[in-house]
Amino acid sequence: MTKERKTKSGTEGREVRVRRVYEAPEPGDGTRVLVDRLWPRGLAKSEAALDEWLKDAAPSAELRKWYGHDPARFEEFAGRYAAELTGPGPEQALVRLRELAAEDTLTLLTATKDTRHSHALLLAAEVRGGAR
Repeated sequence: MTKERKTKSGTEGREVRVRRVYEAPEPGDGTRVLVDRLWPRGLAKSEAALDEWLKDAAPSAELRKWYGHDPARFEEFAGRYAAELTGPGPEQALVRLRELAAEDTLTLLTATKDTRHSHALLLAAEVRGGAR
């Protein structure tokens, strides 16, 4: 079980990773959760090696289409996505991810090629306590 430190900002010290769902699992991945709304192309469910699929943790279809993975829009995307995470479905998904992170290492999986400009990176920061 992961050791945690309690601070005034919440629970810190959890390891939350972001990886591509197409990469082979690693021993240190802990709980593996797909955080995309759509199932990854070309990946059989039997090969996914994931523990859960939380579609509600992903940006809405409208936001995803607007963003189009354009790094020039990433900052605005981050703000819009943070606002979406306060909705009932996404908020429940975020609570679930925090529960999982409190138990073990959490690996957020995405099909996105550019993980540095992905919602999964922003989501990992929210799970850790909101610090970006």
